[in-house]
Amino acid sequence: MAVIDCNIFAASLRLKTDVKVILPFYPTDDVANGKREDIFPTGKKYQVLWLLHGGNGNDCDYVNYTNIVRYANEHMLAVVMPCGYNMNTDDQNPGMKMCTYVAEELPNFLRNVFPLSEKREDNFIGGLSMGSNGAQKVAIRYPENYSAVLAMSAGSFFPIPKKPDGKPMRTFNTGMPMPPHKPNEMEENCEILLKDIEEGKQLPKFFMIWGEKDIARLGQTNSVKFLEEHGVDVWSEEVPGLGHEWDLWDRTLKKAFEELLPLKHDLV
Repeated sequence: MAVIDCNIFAASLRLKTDVKVILPFYPTDDVANGKREDIFPTGKKYQVLWLLHGGNGNDCDYVNYTNIVRYANEHMLAVVMPCGYNMNTDDQNPGMKMCTYVAEELPNFLRNVFPLSEKREDNFIGGLSMGSNGAQKVAIRYPENYSAVLAMSAGSFFPIPKKPDGKPMRTFNTGMPMPPHKPNEMEENCEILLKDIEEGKQLPKFFMIWGEKDIARLGQTNSVKFLEEHGVDVWSEEVPGLGHEWDLWDRTLKKAFEELLPLKHDLV
């Protein structure tokens, strides 16, 4: 198993940025017992989970706070964790194009460096909180690239109520140094999703999980309702007793690797 720290120049972001990549290997015991000749065979590729962190985080969060390395190695799934810079996975104009970076530039670069499958059936995108919003945004803008979305503790398809002055009325203040969200971003997500459906595009399956005490509970429950009302394939779960916390997200990742995501548990 390898945990690789990459520092690359991203044209979409106009800066050098960090991304962490997990590449699982076959067990060394298999080589010792003659079951395999190499722990890292050539000629095959990995299924990939593109995993986005939450607000105020970075590419190290999942490695620091969850068992993602062990889960990836046990299930032979590569995991790519870019740094999101509190950008809410938006394309700013002018400015950083985070959505374009995650969906286009980063996969194009990494597939030329590592044996990552480019097939839709082998690619999944997920995230928590801010990264969960981002995963859903990317998935509906590039539905041809992903077969599943793992959305933990966030909502992306329920328009936020407006104040009398027309500004969004958020139910909590994160205090994060985050650039202004795009105007009407939730409405835009709804419009793009409905256009995908109208055009007959194949959408990924959505796996939506949040905690009973989650600050994102309302947004995610309403997003599930919106998706289901429009015929999107959705699996959802509310976890009793947990809130917006790493215990929830680590548990969810384990469940996703073992049960939810359509993994082949091997190289492809």
